[in-house]
Amino acid sequence: MNMYCRTTADAESSLWWQRAVIYENHLPSFRDGNGDGIGDLVGLTMSLDYLSDALGVDAVWVGPFYRSPLLDQGYDISDHCDVEPVFGTMADFDRLIVEAHLRSIRVIVDFVPNHTSDQHPWFVESRSSRSNAHRDWYVWRDPAVGGGPPNNWTSEAGGSVWELDDLTGQYYLHSHLIEQPDLNWRNAEVRGAMLDVLRFWLDRGADGVRIDVAHMLMKDPEFRDNPVREIPEVNEYDLQHADFATQHHINDRGHRDVFDVLREIRRVVDCYPDRICIGEIEGMPWADWAKYFGEQLDVLHMPFAFRLIETPWQAGALADEVDAMLDAAPADAWAVLALGNHDRPRLASRLGQAQARVAAIMLLTLPGTPTLLYGDELGLEDQPVPAERQRDRFARMVGGVSRDPTRTPMPWTSGRNGGFSEADERLLWLPISKRLTEVAVSTQIEDDSSSLALYRRVLALRRRSPALTSGAYRRLVPVTPNEDVWVYERGVGEERKVVALNFGQRWQRTEVITGGEVVVSTVLGREGRAVAERLELAPNEAVIVNTGAAHHRTESK
Repeated sequence: MNMYCRTTADAESSLWWQRAVIYENHLPSFRDGNGDGIGDLVGLTMSLDYLSDALGVDAVWVGPFYRSPLLDQGYDISDHCDVEPVFGTMADFDRLIVEAHLRSIRVIVDFVPNHTSDQHPWFVESRSSRSNAHRDWYVWRDPAVGGGPPNNWTSEAGGSVWELDDLTGQYYLHSHLIEQPDLNWRNAEVRGAMLDVLRFWLDRGADGVRIDVAHMLMKDPEFRDNPVREIPEVNEYDLQHADFATQHHINDRGHRDVFDVLREIRRVVDCYPDRICIGEIEGMPWADWAKYFGEQLDVLHMPFAFRLIETPWQAGALADEVDAMLDAAPADAWAVLALGNHDRPRLASRLGQAQARVAAIMLLTLPGTPTLLYGDELGLEDQPVPAERQRDRFARMVGGVSRDPTRTPMPWTSGRNGGFSEADERLLWLPISKRLTEVAVSTQIEDDSSSLALYRRVLALRRRSPALTSGAYRRLVPVTPNEDVWVYERGVGEERKVVALNFGQRWQRTEVITGGEVVVSTVLGREGRAVAERLELAPNEAVIVNTGAAHHRTESK
């Protein structure tokens, strides 16, 4: 049996972001602080005690709160250096920083450099004439020979990425909605302006940035067509228009020049002590993912390892992917991990409630920095949103896919509107969950068997365990004959934690030569039990065992 051992960060020298658990807050759906039916900065500040004391996370990633028409949940920005009034004021942001830091919570903000709103003053100027000083701040091209779009690139929202501007007779590039024109990062003035935006929020106290679609900033400068797929390859783990699956997207994103641009961004972040630069990049082969660290670790501090989301939920497949990820990463690199986010189906909907609990143990015990999507700690599921209540403009295209079901409001109580807002239900940003009695924070926090209680136990254990935050990783059992069990070890110094995950629907028996004690289990009543030689896993059970150095063998029961 092959053994794998990777040394991770030293427990005493690791940086805060290597020990942290990050919580993704989708601002309009989290908590309404002023009663208008939309989550805001005041509501997030009201919730900091929950994040720090009740749940136990270390950082909150705040979704975009900048001036915006809100056609894409705030990712269509019309002023990068002001707060959208729907979300509050600059004073509200400043108070969030102060109150979060008082609770030892770091605040990570979204940096959206690829595109703006078409209502941004830069674009208004850019489209006013071909000779305008801001014309080259965006990507403009003449029609193709014979007319039509300049090339065949397709948008994640559906259709062409090119929109004809009648006034000037040229097409502008929009990788997402028509109302989200792409900035031209090959223009030095654009780079300078966007780096000033970055400095603005770091100066106001943000502890770091999550760079939206970091891999898309530089496209093929010759604007060559993308190769067409003979058979469309739909990504079942993402929420994209079917048009997007008809091409190999090799020229509209990920150009090699992107690394120089990201290094510029990183150099700005590095001017601020103790700040972090995280990149959203699409799921890609691990060798390509590893390039976003840079050989000298000078590109991103942490690129998201989204390929894990796009791996079949099977013990062997996941174990192999983690091995491949760790093998590909440069020495001393540190991954940021997620099993879901605001653009993907929710864990509980994709895996079911029982396996969503297994996923919680897995995510919080693998080497790297975990990121939790708000509500996943409650087992929140996707909820259909009627067409008349949809906010996501991606769904407005013919054949478009809505991401709204993943983004419904956080259920705080089982009372009016789930405690999310005091507004009339018709005014809520999105409809509240239909399962308030089961999923509300107020219900689950009193129930030791709840999903929230499990997350609280694992997070508390992780916080006091150097082995889980910075220990070496060793894969012990890749699969059983029916590929249902994955066992691995995290260890540093004399501390060892063994994690056993049962992905199947029947009991499994795992032999542990040196024994130990179950410190966390997804099954109530198992914790605190001694393990002599054989650890038995119930269907859909995951456990963390406090043990000495161990060797494992699994067999079906």
